[in-house]
Amino acid sequence: MALPDVSLSLSPHALTAENRGFDPMIGRKLVAGVEAGLLRNLHVVLAERGGETILESYGSGPDEDWGRPLGDVSFGPETLHDLRSITKSVVSLLYGIALERDLVPRLDTPILSAFPGYPDLAADPARMSRTIEHAFTMSLGMDWDETKPYTDPENSEIAMELAPDRYRFILDRALVAEPGTRWIYSGGATALIGKIIETGTGKTLPEFAKEVLFDPLGIKTFKWSAGKDGTHSSASGVRLTAPDLLKIGRLVLNDGVWEGRQVVPEAWLTASLRPVIATGRASTTAISGSVEARTYPHWAVRCPGSVGLAMAGNGFLSVRKPTSPPLSIPATTTTGSPGSHQPGYGSRSSWPIFSGLELERIDES
Repeated sequence: MALPDVSLSLSPHALTAENRGFDPMIGRKLVAGVEAGLLRNLHVVLAERGGETILESYGSGPDEDWGRPLGDVSFGPETLHDLRSITKSVVSLLYGIALERDLVPRLDTPILSAFPGYPDLAADPARMSRTIEHAFTMSLGMDWDETKPYTDPENSEIAMELAPDRYRFILDRALVAEPGTRWIYSGGATALIGKIIETGTGKTLPEFAKEVLFDPLGIKTFKWSAGKDGTHSSASGVRLTAPDLLKIGRLVLNDGVWEGRQVVPEAWLTASLRPVIATGRASTTAISGSVEARTYPHWAVRCPGSVGLAMAGNGFLSVRKPTSPPLSIPATTTTGSPGSHQPGYGSRSSWPIFSGLELERIDES
């Protein structure tokens, strides 16, 4: 497979990078990584610190639109890109906004209460013990398997898309664990959250997102893919440009404020930046300037943020927000301390961040 071409704007970013504590050669090192074949099919890389861009790179490579091949695409600032599971993070932001407006239920609400069309399922006390919070943290304890390729009808998300009733398909899964005790990656859990938003707001996800999130951020161009039944994908359907995705990261890092306006409730983001349940996975991170590698636990979380992002294959959204200990939140398709109770967020004192993402502790020393 041919390596993508990479064009870089090193000025004034190189100077900005040095001023912000980065190697001024970071752009050229990126090019070297591509030329050496270490970074294949890299579409876009944007990195920002303190509101200043330190690295900006647009390349080319094979792309797709929610599974539909687009061939080789030359990327630029205006090119839409599949965000895949970063969509889950957008949906979490939307829920926080809707919750503040009393349009959606509290997180400690039994999730079947939001789906009154399934009284047979609601008659099971074990199913009624699963809450909206459990859907957010992917700890519903219900069978779901996305380990198979997304071209395989046995992949649970694909089976959901093919089912005559996607919500019954999700809610009727076999119970395999007590709620809140086991993390199981599930696009179906996020689909339930998306449906609750649509029911509560009376708008489709793209309509509500445009009104309360995209328009306030000045995001004019986007796409939200839908299944054959017209249902917009809560798990993987959003397409944005790279600069617009960076706006969302900047919004989260700024506690939900954009140009002086509180777009996302600060309390939602504060509550969201707390780990809740270990995923059972771990990541191995190479330490800069050393051959040493360290493995860190992953935690299920509820919401996103970004200091830098890269788009290669399915995309990557990274956040660096001052906390103790420092935290980095990678968002891929793979992908504080306990605080006080936040009204509407349920009965617990500690909450996670974006649905379907993973929290990685890192050592910045």
